[in-house]
Amino acid sequence: MKYSRLFYFLTTASVAIVNSQLLNSGYSAQQPVIDVIGVKKQNGVVCLPDFFPLKDYDPMRPASVPTYSLPKYDEENFTGPNAELDSDVLALLNSLTLEEKAGQMNQVHIDMFIGCDGLINITAAEIIFEEWKVGSVIELALDQIRRWNINSPQRFANFTNTIQSIAISRGSRIPVIWGIDTIRGANLIKGATMFPAPINMAATFDPTHAYNMGRIGAKDTRSAGLHWAFSPLADISRHKMFSRNFENFGEDTYLSGEMVYHNVKGLQGDYKNDRTKVAACVKHFIGYSSPKNGQDRDNVEVPWNILLEYLIPPFKRAVDAGVATFMENYGQVNHQSTILSKKLLNELLRDQLGFNGTLVTDFAEVNNQWNWYNTAFDAEDSTKISLLNGSLDMAMTASDNLYANSTINLVKAGLVDIKRVDQSVGRILQLKKDLGLFQNPYADPSLIDTVGSNQDVVLSRNAARESLILLKNEKRVLPLATTDKVLFVGAAFDSINDITGAWSVHWQGATEYEGDNIYDIYGETIRAGVKNVTGSEPNYIIGYNITGNRSVGYDDVVKAARMADKVVFLLGEKPSTEGIGNIKTLRMAKDQYNLVRSVSQQTETSIVLLLAQNRPFSLEELVTDASAIMNIGLPGPYSGIPIAEVLYGKASPSGRQPYSYPKLDYQAPVTYYTPQWNEYDPEFAFGQGMGYNNITYSEVTVSSTDLSPGKPIKVSVTATNNGIWEQNEPVLMFTTQLVRRSYVSEHYRLRAFDKHVIAPGTSKTFTFTLTAEEMSFIDLDMNRALAEGPVNITMNAFNENAKIASIYLHEK
Repeated sequence: MKYSRLFYFLTTASVAIVNSQLLNSGYSAQQPVIDVIGVKKQNGVVCLPDFFPLKDYDPMRPASVPTYSLPKYDEENFTGPNAELDSDVLALLNSLTLEEKAGQMNQVHIDMFIGCDGLINITAAEIIFEEWKVGSVIELALDQIRRWNINSPQRFANFTNTIQSIAISRGSRIPVIWGIDTIRGANLIKGATMFPAPINMAATFDPTHAYNMGRIGAKDTRSAGLHWAFSPLADISRHKMFSRNFENFGEDTYLSGEMVYHNVKGLQGDYKNDRTKVAACVKHFIGYSSPKNGQDRDNVEVPWNILLEYLIPPFKRAVDAGVATFMENYGQVNHQSTILSKKLLNELLRDQLGFNGTLVTDFAEVNNQWNWYNTAFDAEDSTKISLLNGSLDMAMTASDNLYANSTINLVKAGLVDIKRVDQSVGRILQLKKDLGLFQNPYADPSLIDTVGSNQDVVLSRNAARESLILLKNEKRVLPLATTDKVLFVGAAFDSINDITGAWSVHWQGATEYEGDNIYDIYGETIRAGVKNVTGSEPNYIIGYNITGNRSVGYDDVVKAARMADKVVFLLGEKPSTEGIGNIKTLRMAKDQYNLVRSVSQQTETSIVLLLAQNRPFSLEELVTDASAIMNIGLPGPYSGIPIAEVLYGKASPSGRQPYSYPKLDYQAPVTYYTPQWNEYDPEFAFGQGMGYNNITYSEVTVSSTDLSPGKPIKVSVTATNNGIWEQNEPVLMFTTQLVRRSYVSEHYRLRAFDKHVIAPGTSKTFTFTLTAEEMSFIDLDMNRALAEGPVNITMNAFNENAKIASIYLHEK
């Protein structure tokens, strides 16, 4: 057994607390012993890393058993937070002092427990729990001062277990709930299976992938002793410059809602009984992804009826799924700070959506009110308004105790009723009980061996494969043949990090010092995938770096292209998110753009573009220069082989655009459901995409041409695969109300989608149900209204094989 300060095991016995049924019997579980490798030493003295910005690589790997099985729980029934507290939770609440209650509402950052050597500071942790009595810890991938560049589940579990041992023996002696950004699987834990970015999951038009991403992410998160996933994003993509578009499920409210619902089910399931699940946290409520100028945290100005019509439904679907927690939005909506808004956080979230669970702020948002936004005088003023106007339960304060201290002072001064504090603390304690923390606050060592299992990797690869969107394929340039002389160009071709993006191993992805080394054995590049599929080393020139600026071999590309049959350019962007990812234009770097143009103008070689991007960059003339274009998004570390398989015809692509791809900057805020008299002329439309096969569609049939409230109709279409590949075919059903009195209707509105495999030479009938109620809308009086008029039903709008049927919508 090897020890270090980071993994010092406390021997304090479990402590029983009087006046509480939950704590009277003590903790039945003992802290598990998990063997880990310690830090380097010389003559018994702990060494600092050779180069601290790089930190030490964690040499440990989980066993990653090939297959495994987990207990089965019924996830069909609704399981979510209750409006009333359990009796034992209420008893515990009533036994706490004001100081202990305020501490439960405080969430601090993991770095509060780290010493100057990058290892856990036991003394600091003991003082923080004794004096601050904090209720929650957050792990962010900032990694400024920590020893290890990323923690294996074993190391992470020992860390969280040590902190839990301190938490249950100091201060309020209540276990902490530990939150982490599990965005795409447990992306901050070494060896955990990372999935494609959520925007790629949306491109599959198959919610099963969102469920699997949640289920495996929850299990891997729980293996490290973490219980709370700050995911999924229910924000919809409203501005294409926004740096976090890759984190959401596209621009459509219905598509996003279905993905959110299934992702919550995967993450959380029957979380009150299933200890492989975590509490999901849907975010950011509300309007975060609608910045006026496309910059992170810019002011959001959204008419209330538009907010209710398009932004709210995905959050409502999260509530339908039983989501245990919400995170509020950074900044303001219509010039009012979200965290201070009675209308948003009480009337809308609690009353209208019926959310009973725990509400947490985003990072430092209480403090931001007085030290950034100037919407409060000081810390106590900000705390007071958030408690009295909003329904905040926990403040992600990060590194201070201002919120808890302010709460104590306000209650003692009679400015905040203790009942308001009890309301929030009760929700937090109930959440901890629901997650089983009073039974066992520690990590489950049995889950560690499942982390990185091939069983999980297969699912990640499947999702990546189905997310690839073929947007253009002139002269059947794709698929490539193994006999083709192909030249590959672009840094993203040989980088796991560049095709994975941010929220992978760290907040902003791997650092420049780490590169792909930090991924260890967990993933492969597209270059490695091509070699795997073709059996030979690909012809590759870097040409330009990930920012699009000239790099090694830039001047050699045109000459090499003349000797090739086809050139595949990888067009990407540096991994980034939040404010660090802000951009001022969708135009690409000139060197990258000019090199593709030079090959087009100076050679006869066919050009293929692979778009490996967080968001859509303007292609301009490259759209006509290229014979084939495939949007691969950010498909993750396990996508190198799936991408190669699709490029070389081992599988036919099946993804569809989950957002409108603009031609120029002015189209960045445009969505496909823009009013029907407006211009909608993007480079690629929402729902656009194709496979290698010729898929033909029958005429659309409807069970009735009249649609009335309470009388749904059936809509069917038959797809036939006339090609040679098996085709996983998505069918998207849109409606367009051609005339709607007084209120303009959208160009199109997605109402349903389905996806099935169609073997060569066979057909599949897709049947959907359409209701009049779906055709209703929010009017200026904030009422749901229905207006009669003719309606077109379109299958696969924006694609060459689209089919249309006409019906009439009646108000009564």
